[in-house]
Amino acid sequence: MAYKLNFELVPDSCWYSNLRSILSKAQWDYIKKEAKEQANGRCMICGKKTVRLDAHERWSYDEKNAVQKLEDVIAVCKDCHSVIHIGFTQLKGDEERAERHFMKVNGCNYAEYRKALGEANELHKRHNKISEWKLDLSYLKKYTE
Repeated sequence: MAYKLNFELVPDSCWYSNLRSILSKAQWDYIKKEAKEQANGRCMICGKKTVRLDAHERWSYDEKNAVQKLEDVIAVCKDCHSVIHIGFTQLKGDEERAERHFMKVNGCNYAEYRKALGEANELHKRHNKISEWKLDLSYLKKYTE
């Protein structure tokens, strides 16, 4: 089932392949600001109105070619961000709140939540079998043209 809000488990070897660690602070701040302006004060996933939005990097993973590709940077509320990064949320001991938010946004029940989490974990295991991912940052070309 396709959900509005999904888990985005990053392969362990890619944990530090993010824009904050690659770009200068000024470059990252510019991209963050643009995402937040596009959101117009609303989470780009659940639509919640909030002044505190996080910039979230959306990545795709081409298993055949071992490529981690930046697809987008969106502005999300803290609750959606905690669901997206459920592994980190679990480590902090705040999974219950995230699970409620997942079910509310997606209009699903606990069994469907657990099924989606299981599928995300299986995908994560598959992605972790690839020890080194090549990085595709072609998304950033729009900032240089």
